[in-house]
Amino acid sequence: MLMIDLHLICNAHLDPVWQWEWEEGAAETLSTFRVAAEFCEQFDGFVFNHNEAILYRWVEEYEPALFARIQELVKQGKWHIMGGWHLQPDCNMLSGESFVRQAAEGIAYFTEKFGVRPTTAFNIDPFGHTRGLVQILHKCGFDSYLIGRPSRHWIDLPDDVFDWEGYDGSRVMVRRQSDETPYNTHYGEAADRVRQAAKMATESGKAVSLCLWGVGNHGGGPSRIDLEQLAELKTELAKEGINLLHSTPEAYFAAVKEQEGKYVHKADLNPWAPGCYTSQIRAKQLHRRTENLLYAVEKMATAAAANGRIAYPKEELSQVLYDLLTIEFHDTLPGSSIQAAEEMATRTFDHGLEILSRVRARAFFALAGGQKKAAADEIPILVYNPHPYLVEQDLTCEMMLWDQNWKDEFSMPQVFDEAGSPLPTGCEKEASNLTLDWRKRVVFRASLPPMSMSRFNCKYNALPAKPLPPLAEESDTHFLFRNERMTARISKNSGALDEFTVDGKSLLKAGAFTLDVYADDADPWGMLVRSFPNKIGRFQLMSKQDGSAFSGVSGVIDSVRLIENNDVRAVIEAVLQYKHSRAVIQYKCSKHAPSLDVSVRLQWMEIQKMAKLRLPMSGRGVKCFGEVAFGEEPFNAEGDEEVSLRYQRLQSGDRAVGLINDGVYGSSFRNGTLSVTLLRSPAYCAHPITPDRPLIPQDRFTAHIDQGERLYEFRLLGGDRSAVTAELPREAEIFSQAPTALSFFPHGGGEKPNTPFTLEGDNVQVSAIKPAEDGNGTIVRLYNPFCRRAKVTLTAPLKGVSRTISFTKFEVKTLRVTDKRITLCGMLED
Repeated sequence: MLMIDLHLICNAHLDPVWQWEWEEGAAETLSTFRVAAEFCEQFDGFVFNHNEAILYRWVEEYEPALFARIQELVKQGKWHIMGGWHLQPDCNMLSGESFVRQAAEGIAYFTEKFGVRPTTAFNIDPFGHTRGLVQILHKCGFDSYLIGRPSRHWIDLPDDVFDWEGYDGSRVMVRRQSDETPYNTHYGEAADRVRQAAKMATESGKAVSLCLWGVGNHGGGPSRIDLEQLAELKTELAKEGINLLHSTPEAYFAAVKEQEGKYVHKADLNPWAPGCYTSQIRAKQLHRRTENLLYAVEKMATAAAANGRIAYPKEELSQVLYDLLTIEFHDTLPGSSIQAAEEMATRTFDHGLEILSRVRARAFFALAGGQKKAAADEIPILVYNPHPYLVEQDLTCEMMLWDQNWKDEFSMPQVFDEAGSPLPTGCEKEASNLTLDWRKRVVFRASLPPMSMSRFNCKYNALPAKPLPPLAEESDTHFLFRNERMTARISKNSGALDEFTVDGKSLLKAGAFTLDVYADDADPWGMLVRSFPNKIGRFQLMSKQDGSAFSGVSGVIDSVRLIENNDVRAVIEAVLQYKHSRAVIQYKCSKHAPSLDVSVRLQWMEIQKMAKLRLPMSGRGVKCFGEVAFGEEPFNAEGDEEVSLRYQRLQSGDRAVGLINDGVYGSSFRNGTLSVTLLRSPAYCAHPITPDRPLIPQDRFTAHIDQGERLYEFRLLGGDRSAVTAELPREAEIFSQAPTALSFFPHGGGEKPNTPFTLEGDNVQVSAIKPAEDGNGTIVRLYNPFCRRAKVTLTAPLKGVSRTISFTKFEVKTLRVTDKRITLCGMLED
């Protein structure tokens, strides 16, 4: 007879928000934890498992006596701290750095409050898992991972217990609970679930197996009747050679590790519910903005503190990090929660962004010390580059003239660098709408040294009117833009980009940046689909009359028009419509780089439909890749909805195109065309139950997601495949964490701050620069975004130390910089 140890993991899956708001989640946490503590005290041998530091924080704050009981139960081994993260986040849409912080914040809390550090990560409910997680788990001290999705219906693996190999070769052991409800049981039905698990274990012939039980989703956990029935079942199954153990994930993995010949999985664990890559896009955009601004402001504040200009704002930035990590929850960020939870997410992100704006201003003004006073005829522009490497790009800064100019003339700016050399400069429409020569938006091309404040001076000359020269080449059908390396042709009939050529290589087919509309339904998860293949229309160019009325002008103007043309860039604008919806697309064509910035203003009033932005590459054998957390994932070519982060790359032969975005995650690829999903408009929290039940009520109005105006920013670059591949990750980093520019008159005193860090060599990314948590030095986390080796030299001029660092493919390295040396350390700074 085969002897089987069946590990019973009692938990209470508890979503902090979902069909409810966070206050109800906190209330249920208190009730669930209180009942679980009672059963731990009453039933010998019973062990309760729970994860998510946020829930324990609520108990600590709202019911301190219960928290003290749980601390004692943990000491006695009756209550097990499971997982160790802040919460169960979405496991696809976070940056690599945010995943690190989820683990670091949770482990720090559990270590401080309970003296424990879990070694099995637990994300049982999230909707798929990026392969980049493997390296993060491994380097955060986790040797195993317990998950629930995707189930066998989505990914048919040889076994539910396997070794998962990351992009860099790291491995962790994984157990997938492949039942459709992998983490909970209904009240009074735990014994039935355990019987089923025992039967499956016997049929599999494995000596070690696992069963999760406990009422979940809205909390609940163990019940008295379940515990009593399991006690009886233990005696019954013992006769069949099955030993039921009240256990923990760590105990299960310790036992199963002895099994030999495990399958090695070398891919991501996706998809499941791919509609979640796009639902509630407003919250997703705020998430990306908060992520990027937090990690950029950390770098700025670290530089200011290292120069003794400010005290590092640890408490304020910790509040922002708490906000960020909390809204990364797997029903909030994916957009599968109710509308009130979406509103809570936007409030929380806004709270964090407001703190960041204040901290950034404090650091900026501190770093502006040592700048000389402005001359009488100049307005200073100060720009801080948060990156430890040189940045060259088109910059924008708004400012006021010294006074209102009521003359019938136009004050034209010219920007000079600190040495007095003129820079390519333009003046574009400012954000306000005062028809007065007073407020200015200045654009200029400049180079910014690493982690330094750069000074530029703006002077003005009076012109009869604002210049808007025509493009050098223009036809009846197209605007044609050229610089030394790039040609772009924009159709006057469709508003689409019909040509994008770099260094003589044609890269895109006609019709790029067309807005296509696809059929969708009311399910925000997309639980039952892998793709959205049914294209039902596209946005078309407005008539001159409709486009003019929509634009707010009293006369009649073209619906594709040149609106800016200066020494820095030309800007071409198109207005389009689809049924009740409208769109404005602006192409910002740089005169100094082979790139286009594309802005999309989408006014969406459709329900149960999806909008995608089309990017068709020319050539044969086109392949597509997308950035994921500390990795890069190939897209399949079947049109399935895929998830990626800041960029996608199309390549064919020796040519490539890169598209950088400011906050979209879903896209699809088919027949050489990338279709970037801008938004979709299902109902809020409409969960498929059975085929015969409608997704939403049929007797009343139902609110749908993402109605109204949404804004998007993209950067398109292209050229030689090897060059684009090498440049794209860093371009995405600069695009996402842009230098800060401000018109500011310095007082003229003090000394300029020193550059704290420089990075030279391959285009390795800088995931974080921040003070060490223990106060000993500065932490610098670097990531090699290439499927090849890389090498850089990190220098800390303030410390007088330097080190050359080598990377294997997709490797992340965390370094501690002190007064004496630069040393490697763990991802959790240990």
